[in-house]
Amino acid sequence: MDVMPLLLLVAGSAAIAAAGRRSPVPTPLLLVAAGLAVSYVPGVPEYTLDPHIVLPLLLPPLLHTAATDSSYLDLRAQLRPVMLLSVGYVLFATFTVGWVAYLVVPDLPLTAALVLGAVVAPPDAVAATAVARRVGLPSRITTILQGESLVNDATAITAYRVALAAAVGEGATWAGGIGEFLLAAVGGIGMGLVLMVPIHWLRTHLKEALLQNTLSLLIPFVAYAAAEQVHASGVLAVVVVALHLGHRAWEVDFATRLQEEAVWKMVAFVLESAVFALIGLQLPVVLKGLGEYEGSRAAWYAFAVFLVVVVSRFVWVYPATFLPRMLSARIREREDAPTWKAPFVISWAGMRGVVSLAIAFSIPLTVHGGEDFPERNLILFLTFTTVIGTLVVQGVTLPSLVRLLNLPGRDAQAETLAEANAQAQASRAAERRLEELLSDERNALPEPLADRLRAVVERRRNSVWERLGQANPVTGESVDDTYRRLSREVIGAERAVFVKLRDGRYIDDEMLRTLLRRLDLEEAAAYREAG
Repeated sequence: MDVMPLLLLVAGSAAIAAAGRRSPVPTPLLLVAAGLAVSYVPGVPEYTLDPHIVLPLLLPPLLHTAATDSSYLDLRAQLRPVMLLSVGYVLFATFTVGWVAYLVVPDLPLTAALVLGAVVAPPDAVAATAVARRVGLPSRITTILQGESLVNDATAITAYRVALAAAVGEGATWAGGIGEFLLAAVGGIGMGLVLMVPIHWLRTHLKEALLQNTLSLLIPFVAYAAAEQVHASGVLAVVVVALHLGHRAWEVDFATRLQEEAVWKMVAFVLESAVFALIGLQLPVVLKGLGEYEGSRAAWYAFAVFLVVVVSRFVWVYPATFLPRMLSARIREREDAPTWKAPFVISWAGMRGVVSLAIAFSIPLTVHGGEDFPERNLILFLTFTTVIGTLVVQGVTLPSLVRLLNLPGRDAQAETLAEANAQAQASRAAERRLEELLSDERNALPEPLADRLRAVVERRRNSVWERLGQANPVTGESVDDTYRRLSREVIGAERAVFVKLRDGRYIDDEMLRTLLRRLDLEEAAAYREAG
């Protein structure tokens, strides 16, 4: 097996993603553009999306990271709009896009058109999270988009399976389709509920941080595979387990949390970068075999499908936003009246991604009778152009749209005040507990050490308030910035001495690693204390 193409993909996409952080252009778009450009460079290998790799191996960890970073409480508070988008909109888009494609493209059977509709129906989890994070959307909109992207893949994959069964001649019925959808949804949620408790128990009872992190890396794959084994939704199983683990993460050992955060950040960075680059690299594969549809006809079909994908989201989102409020007095009492701006942003933030392409590539070559699957190559092409179109048109313009609409962003001052108040309450509890412990003769400490513990608690309480204070008139730094810089300088001086002692053979490398790890932990603690 030649691993060089894989190494080139990971290294190249990571380098572009790192450069994209310093660019005004969203990183996903840079990666897609780079993939498009590189795909025609002589000597570049052909990267074909294999659905047997993307769906079971790439999708679960990406969903896991997105779900653990989400808030279970916030998602529960926005459950109605999330479900209306992740289930209602996906089914609406499946039928709308499928019907329009059936009318526009000659000789495209309705069943094959519905396959196309299901393929392009779900907005992408990675794209939605990446863009929402970049443009600084209001927290409620971000929660809705994240929640939608976590669940909608399950709806789309189930709708695709039903439409595909009809297209290949398996005699699918409406009753059978509804039954399969219910099995996938209920089974996936049920499998997640069954797995989340024992998995969390294992995480809290394993004593080795390395074992706990190994388990953490296996969790999304185990949840996905277990659900798919019983023909349920692996996507929903992963999301349910991850939401539970994220909500209860505070119960896990601190060493595990520190390692786990670093590991999953690296995994998410590598996978997200490679996924967007892979989208662009599919162009040569997609253009093969278009035949009679090359040129202006293919461009017209692509534009028509892209347009209906964008418009159908507006057609669904606005009624889904305002009708429940009109019909329910309880909703009117509990929720503030929405404006037209938030639904507009949610409608425009419907970027498609790698899941749509992976599902499209899983379309079989033939139907049951042995004939070619009707217009399979055209469906691949229309999926690709829809993904690229939404990423480029909507992804590029979304930041400007948010600024133009002047949506209220996150209130940093209010969040800092809330953090300071929470820290003050926690510090008072810590001080009371510390004095209780020190009053017990079994916990006797020399007074300098006891004072050091008191100073640590006081420092944590004051650090957040100091962020609200004035900057240093000489350096322009806030108090916590100065504290962080001085801590690094002092620890750096100690680190240099340890290395010098090792080089002089006063201590060995094993002792050096022990001493450096202690300093690393202290530096990390000082950095976190200073915000």
